[in-house]
Amino acid sequence: MNYYSLNKQAPNTSFKDAVIKGLAPDKGLYFPESITPLSGDFYKNIDQLSHSEIAFQAIKQFVDPEIPEDVLKTIIEETLSFKFPVVQLNDNISTLELFHGPTMAFKDVGARFMARCLGYFNKDNNNEVTVLVATSGDTGGAVANGFLGVKGVNVVILYPSGKVSDIQEKQLTTLGQNITALEINGTFDDCQAMVKRAFLDETLTSNMQLTSANSINVARWLPQLFYFMFAYKQLHKKFDDIVFSVPSGNFGNVCAGMMAQQLGLPINHFIASNNVNNVVTEYLKTQLYTPKPSVQTISNAMDVGDPSNFIRIQEIYKNKFETLKDNISSFSFSDDDTREAMKEIYTQYNYVTDPHGAVGYLGSKAYLKENPGAHCVFLETAHPTKFLDVVEAVIKEEQPLPEQIQSVMGKEKVAIEISTYDDLKAFLLK
Repeated sequence: MNYYSLNKQAPNTSFKDAVIKGLAPDKGLYFPESITPLSGDFYKNIDQLSHSEIAFQAIKQFVDPEIPEDVLKTIIEETLSFKFPVVQLNDNISTLELFHGPTMAFKDVGARFMARCLGYFNKDNNNEVTVLVATSGDTGGAVANGFLGVKGVNVVILYPSGKVSDIQEKQLTTLGQNITALEINGTFDDCQAMVKRAFLDETLTSNMQLTSANSINVARWLPQLFYFMFAYKQLHKKFDDIVFSVPSGNFGNVCAGMMAQQLGLPINHFIASNNVNNVVTEYLKTQLYTPKPSVQTISNAMDVGDPSNFIRIQEIYKNKFETLKDNISSFSFSDDDTREAMKEIYTQYNYVTDPHGAVGYLGSKAYLKENPGAHCVFLETAHPTKFLDVVEAVIKEEQPLPEQIQSVMGKEKVAIEISTYDDLKAFLLK
C-alpha cells in the first residue's frame, strides 16, 4: 500500500515512510492510495471471529507488504489486550466502552499499534526517532504509555497548562525514561501549531528524525476503525440501522469510522457530537469551513478549533458536500447541556459517563428526534474517573478509582514549562 499527500505536492510513499514522517513534505496528511472493501461474508459471519481476527483482516491491506503477517498478528494481539464492551441503555441507545486499556482512553489502541509498528521498523536501526505530539488530554497519556521503553524512540509531549484534568496530566508527566512532557502556556491549538511548525523547520528536520503520534499519523489513526467493527459484531443481529455518535475534537475517530464504512461495514450514518468548539457543525449548516480559536470546556479533549482530520473526511467523500452531508450529522452542546446529560444518564440508567461520552449521548438524542427507528451507539471515550472533579460534582456520588488511575496518583509530576516555538526548538536541538 502506498500513501499520497492530501496537498498533492509530494511524492507518494510507503506505509513505513508515512509512519516515520508523520506529515508529508508538502505539509499534507497522508491517505491510502486505495481501499478494498472486505467481503460480504466477512460481515455476515463477523460474530464468529475474534477481535484480533477482525482487526487483522481490516488493517492488513494498509500495512502490506512492510509488516509481515506473523508480525502484524503479534502487534494486533498486544494492541488489543483488553475488552470493548457495548452497554445498552434503552431500545435506541447503547454505548461502546473504549476505556478498558492501560490509560483508560480510546487512544490506547492507536498509540499501542503505532508504537509497535515504529518499534518493528526501528529494530535494526541505530538512528533515533523523536515522536513529537500535542495533546488536548488523553493522547498524551496513551502515547506515553504506548511508547514507554520502545528502543530508539524518544517521545516529547506538548500539553496546554491548566487545560487537562489532573489525572490526564499525571499520566503524561510521571513515566520518565524516554518520555518528556512540555507544559505550554497556551491552548491545545497552540501546542498543535508548534508541532506542525517543527515538522516544517529544516534546522530541526536536518538534525533529527521527527514523527507525530497524533491522529495525523496513519498508524495512530487507522486502527481506530477497529472499534466500529467490534460494536457492529455485538449489535448487528439485534438492530438493522446502527448509527455511531462520536464525540469529536480532531475528528480522527469519526474519520476512522468512515474508513470502516469504506471497507464495507454496513453503517449508513455517523454523528459528530461537538461541544461549543463547533467548526464542523457550522460547516454542515453553511458550507463555510471557518477555523477559530478553541474554547476551554469540561470535555477538554474536544477543545479543538481547527480539526486536522476533517480534510481526510472530505477526501473519503471526494470533496462532495452533499455526499458528506448524507453520511454525517453534527450537533453542538454547551457545558450545561453536558452536565444535564451526565445527570440524566446516571438517574435514568444508573450509568456514569465522562463529559465526552455525555456529548456523544446528546448527539444520539438529537439524531433520534428525526430518525426514531435508528439505534445510536455513542462512544464512551474515557473512563469517568479521569474527570473526577466534574463527574462527582454532577452525580453527587464519590467514584472509586480503578487500578490504572490509582497507579499514577501518587507519582511526582515532571514537566518542562515553555511558552514559545523558539523554546520548543531550543529544547529539541539540545
